[in-house]
Amino acid sequence: MARIARSRASLRVTGDALIPDEISKLLQCKPTAAYAKGDVRIGKVTGRKIVYPSGGWRLKAQLAEPEDLDGQIAELLGKLNCDLSVWERLSSRFRIDLFVGLFMEGSNEGMEISAESLKMLGDRGIVLGLDIYGLPRCQKMPNKAFKPLAMLARTLCTPHLLRMP
Repeated sequence: MARIARSRASLRVTGDALIPDEISKLLQCKPTAAYAKGDVRIGKVTGRKIVYPSGGWRLKAQLAEPEDLDGQIAELLGKLNCDLSVWERLSSRFRIDLFVGLFMEGSNEGMEISAESLKMLGDRGIVLGLDIYGLPRCQKMPNKAFKPLAMLARTLCTPHLLRMP
């Protein structure tokens, strides 16, 4: 079985009473992004005003190609306070999760997560969430050298072209 092509991982802390600076102080790290409940941002595409319904604090790991979730977990947790009593207080007040995007390029790719990584997450009350992305069946091609064939397959798999008279 081939390894999953790439992975993205972000540690997220969320909650209505979340104050980003307080989380940064407790975890001894500045976030990649943070906001308090009621904060406003402007949508990049729409230009519309968006109000955050809850507070959030997020720290992103580097993209891993091929996937290396154990490495990303070590990267993230290595930047943060290792005092488990701090994590216990945080997890009693807020939702903490590791959000992971796994991106496949084939139909049979896999991965493993070490017991050590799972223990580190569990000790800190961190929920593991996995989003797995694969290509639609008609877009899968075994070799990138066959890109013109992949384009043809996408065209032929377009539903309106498959209708028979």
